[in-house]
Amino acid sequence: MADKADIASDYIDWRMEQALQARQAAAQAPTREVLECEDCGDEIPAARRERLPGVATCVPCQTRREERR
Repeated sequence: MADKADIASDYIDWRMEQALQARQAAAQAPTREVLECEDCGDEIPAARRERLPGVATCVPCQTRREERR
């Protein structure tokens, strides 16, 4: 019979595998290129879009979003 530590370890392994599979699926999914910030409507610089594929906000708006958290 498994003790609580074994059960917890198995659960962690299972969750890690799920997370890795989700990450792989997301990496393979096509990303949409957003040219304008979803918050302010300003253009997102090409360098930011290239560095962070799928980014949806400009730097100032992303900073505000993170400060609100």
